[in-house]
Amino acid sequence: MKERGRGPDFIEALARGLNVIKAFDASAPVMSMSELAASTGLARPTVRRILLTLEELGYIRSRGQGFSLTPRVVELGMSYVHSMGLWEIARPHMEELVAKTGESSSIAQLDGSDIMYVSRVAVPKIVALRVVIGTRFPAAATSLGKVLLAYLPPAEVESLLAEPSRAGVVARRTPPLPDLLAELEQIRAQGWAITDQDLAAGIRSVAAPLRDASGAVIAALNVNAHAAETSLDVLRGRHLPHLLATAKAISADFAVREAVPESDIA
Repeated sequence: MKERGRGPDFIEALARGLNVIKAFDASAPVMSMSELAASTGLARPTVRRILLTLEELGYIRSRGQGFSLTPRVVELGMSYVHSMGLWEIARPHMEELVAKTGESSSIAQLDGSDIMYVSRVAVPKIVALRVVIGTRFPAAATSLGKVLLAYLPPAEVESLLAEPSRAGVVARRTPPLPDLLAELEQIRAQGWAITDQDLAAGIRSVAAPLRDASGAVIAALNVNAHAAETSLDVLRGRHLPHLLATAKAISADFAVREAVPESDIA
């Protein structure tokens, strides 16, 4: 997990601090100094200094003999989300989409071989997997991920999927790479992707791309449903048209925002 810089301007202390933060996950929400040293490959004195610094800044708290992250860490990710302006633009459109479909809707972006959720409007339904801002899933098993992968060159897809997932979730089924590449070609041609319980039993989803002013795909938007309540025909025939219209509207609004000088944005 230890990071190595490739240039003279690389700040190793910053990389070490980020590695300590990234060592925590759902399976290890509280870690001792020894565990953090083992996980990051850093010396205990170095880990101690980093922990004390992060604690003073409010990103870490002491818990008995261990340490845990504080909710303030979310600010690091939300700074990125807010800098994109995507959430503010997308939310009213997503709320309208949820009202029309009666299903939850999310926006995600690629991060290595995973997708990461950056926006979500949910309806109160029982689902197999809990999704919040920052949740990660293996990209190749989700409609959001397949849409995002579809607009990348095949060599880049192969390179990304070779990276180990940090989702902490094993997909129910993932197609072999040749089959996936063929599927991605079809997704790119039709402009949307659908998955049926590939990630987990009971989860169906359809997704479409979100684009910036240049037409580049910057994120993906989905509608997800429970298989026991929503058939593939309903997902494809009833919800997909609403999803495509919503993705088009969000992309158009985002393009307008990009055209406004930063100083003019209130």
